[in-house]
Amino acid sequence: MDIGEKLFELRKQKNLSQEEVAEKLNVTRQTVSKWETNQSTPDFDKIIPICELFEISTEELLTGKKVEEKNEKQESAEKEKLEERTMTKEEVRRKSAEVVSTSVLLYILSIVFIMIAIPVQKMNPIVASAIFLFIIAIATTRIIKHYMSIPKFDKTKEEKQEDDIVKQINSIIGAIFTAIYFIVSFMTFAWHVTWIIFVICGAVCNIVKLIFMLKEEKSNEE
Repeated sequence: MDIGEKLFELRKQKNLSQEEVAEKLNVTRQTVSKWETNQSTPDFDKIIPICELFEISTEELLTGKKVEEKNEKQESAEKEKLEERTMTKEEVRRKSAEVVSTSVLLYILSIVFIMIAIPVQKMNPIVASAIFLFIIAIATTRIIKHYMSIPKFDKTKEEKQEDDIVKQINSIIGAIFTAIYFIVSFMTFAWHVTWIIFVICGAVCNIVKLIFMLKEEKSNEE
């Protein structure tokens, strides 16, 4: 549907004559007639007044896109967000365990792949590294997206204590792997390879988090 047909349809819906529309928009009746018959198009400064008169958006006027369709999409998105907000703490915990466990699996697979691809399969190092980083990116994106989208709950005293324990353990793990990285790197001078140690560190930290999640879920079931 072109603009002329759209204007004609909107005017009929409002039960307005061309003279009435012309008066409200401060133009002549002939101008309105030319708009509706596509002999001319509204000037730029008349677009907003037309939309206000017929109570439509500029998008609907210019593209013919139904506002209702847009609203349905917005309502669907809001409904999904609402469902996320109404997830129970138990459902969030289980979802977190699933995301972390699959991400850990991807970390492990990426490490196994890079250890086999170059020395054993003789794969091009650039290609192998690209695939390795792609797998790592998928795992990391899953974790970030999940924890940014889940609803926040007030934590109990026990949950806060467990979080503190996990943070302390992961801090210790991070320090240990950093030391291992520098020791191995200085001993082998294989700086282009030893950075994989940090990927292993990330996997181990997530495994620790997963263990506490599963432990907490088991205690809740009991």
